[in-house]
Formats: sequence, C-alpha cells, structure tokens
Amino acid sequence: MGEKLTLSVIKADVGGYVGHSSVHPKLLEKAGECLGESKFLVDYHVTHVGDDINLIMTHRKGVDNAEVHQLAWDTFLACTEAAKELKLYGAGQDLLSDAFSGNIKGMGPGVAEMEFEERGSEPVIVFMADKTEPGAWNYPLYKMFADPFNTIGLVIDPNMHEGFIFEVHDLIENKKVKFSLPEELYDLLVFIGAPGRFCIKSVYKRDGTIAATSSTEKLNFLAGQYVGKDDPVCIVRCQSGLPAVGEVLEPFANPHLVSGWMRGSHSGPLMPVSFENSNPTRFDGPPRVIAAGFQIANGKLIGPQDFFADVAYDGARQKANKIANYMRSLGPFEPHRLSLDEMEYTTLPIVLKRLQDRFVPIEEDEAAAAKDEE
Repeated sequence: MGEKLTLSVIKADVGGYVGHSSVHPKLLEKAGECLGESKFLVDYHVTHVGDDINLIMTHRKGVDNAEVHQLAWDTFLACTEAAKELKLYGAGQDLLSDAFSGNIKGMGPGVAEMEFEERGSEPVIVFMADKTEPGAWNYPLYKMFADPFNTIGLVIDPNMHEGFIFEVHDLIENKKVKFSLPEELYDLLVFIGAPGRFCIKSVYKRDGTIAATSSTEKLNFLAGQYVGKDDPVCIVRCQSGLPAVGEVLEPFANPHLVSGWMRGSHSGPLMPVSFENSNPTRFDGPPRVIAAGFQIANGKLIGPQDFFADVAYDGARQKANKIANYMRSLGPFEPHRLSLDEMEYTTLPIVLKRLQDRFVPIEEDEAAAAKDEE
C-alpha cells in the first residue's frame, strides 16, 4: 500500500468584485503566491466561483491538519489585505476571528477534505457553488449514489450493486447519523429533503472507502448574524466501483431549487455554468455551480476540465432561467423568499418590537366587538 493522499478544498469570500459578483484577479494571484511558497503541498490550484476563492490542494498530512489549515487561513488573510486596498465589497467577511486556532472549521471558511489511496486512475470532480448553502448538495449526491434512474451502475456494476453509506449532519443539533443504502433509503429521504437543516456530509463505499465529501459549515449559525450564504464545495471521486464521471454530472442537467440567491434569503435554481460564466449578476444570481475535473497522478492535479462548459448543459441553463423568471415574479412572497425562520436579512424582529402593543388575542378582540354590539 502506498502513502495516502489528502485532497483539501477550502473556500472563503474575502471581498467581492464588483459587489457580490466575482473575485478580482489580484486576489487570485495573491492566493497562488501564498500556496506556491508552501513546502508541503504536493500540488494546488486556485480558482473562484462568484465572489468565493477556492483553494484546491493535495498533500500527505491527512484531514484537519493544522499546517494545511494555517496555510489556507494565512492565504485568506493576505487576500483580505489586497481586497481592502481595492476597497472590495465585504472584505474579509468569511473570516470570523482575528486569530487562527489550529483548525479552520468554525472560523468561517468552508472545508471539504478526503484522504485516500490513489488508484491506478483517480478521476475526481470538485463542485463549487455560489449564492447557496451546504444543503444544495443533498439532491445531486442522492441522485449520484442512490438513484438507479440517474446512475445505472447501481444496477449493472457488481462493484456498486451493494449500495453506499451516507453520513448526514444535523446542522442545528450538531449531530450526525449514517444511513445504509438502499435498505434505509426512505429513512434517509425523511431528513435530506430538509436541506436547510440536514446535509449530506460524506458518502462511503461499504468497505469504508471515501467516495464523496462536502463542506457543511453554516456561516449564519457560526456568526450569529448575516455574513453571506455559505457557498459550499463538494468533492466526488469517480469510476472503478464509484459512479462514472457522466453519472456524477448528470443530476445537474435538471436544475433543482436551492436556498440563497439575493441576500441569502431567496429560493432559486442552481444553474450549472462554465468557469467563465460563474459570476452571478441577476438579482445577485441565480445560484451557480461549476465542476472542475482532475485526473490525480502521484498527487498532481492534472486539469482542470471545465465540465459545465459543455453545450449539453445549455438546456439546463435555459430551464434555470425560466425557473428564475417564475420565482422572481413572486417577489417578497414565499416560496421565492425563504420562510421567516430561515431568512438571514430580516426586519421581522424590528417590526414585531414596534408593533407588539398592537397584537391582541383573537378571542379578546372578538369578545370586545360582541360587547360593543350589545
């Protein structure tokens, strides 16, 4: 057995250009410089989706490694300084602390990491989304690893026929639970159908081999105030007993509704786009997802291939635009606007406080009216 490889994807919004739409080239250049100075990374790639910088790194130090997380933190700090010089919007908004504590989780940035033995051929897809939350991966991960109408390998590939193990996190109670599929499929769906609270963190083969993992940090819970949606990342390994590349990409051909969009407070379609078109502008959206494909060879990231640049996703984009038109027509009404308990920018507490004396029990009001009639 060879030495295990770790693939870490860590993202943060440290300043938007212009507004919340994109990342200034100087920040990407600065991030590349910082990672290039590392002595322990095997390889790295810097990219962005919308206003989020994504650091894709390979190394041999395992998940949750303090040195790796410190490198990412220092990189984001350096990018924040560049953002402040350019007066970019929301400079440093995802960095919720002034000091690094040994692990970047809980400090604002999103983290997805997996450790594995590199196979003879190791195709990996890194999905990165903007203007949405971690639960956005629930639908596609379910389709990839549990739905035979999406992934025919579940039926005809002997190495996949036994199914997979799904690890689900409860982001409110801070608990996790594992489901064995297909036998616990219906139990799984009870939870992941509520993506605002329950998120698929990881998927494993029956023997414990990691197949997929995502970021599940929710900034609004960490910060106690609105600091942007969480703009999650997800890593999926492909082929050889795992879903084929085409099976992993297929769920995004049908844009599903996700939470986020404008001010993190609206539902909209997750639009699969090319790297070039990953800058959301319409109502700060619609939410976007890009797919970067890599062949990993001895730890080196061979790629990326821009999967959603394919014209085969033109129909998905057209459908997403039609859905966006309909959802936008609803304006401040649910289900376009999120329910009040999910909204991050909300005037509800202010309005309730101002009008609290005007709210009276319905029965009391009816009794007073009846007395007046007498």
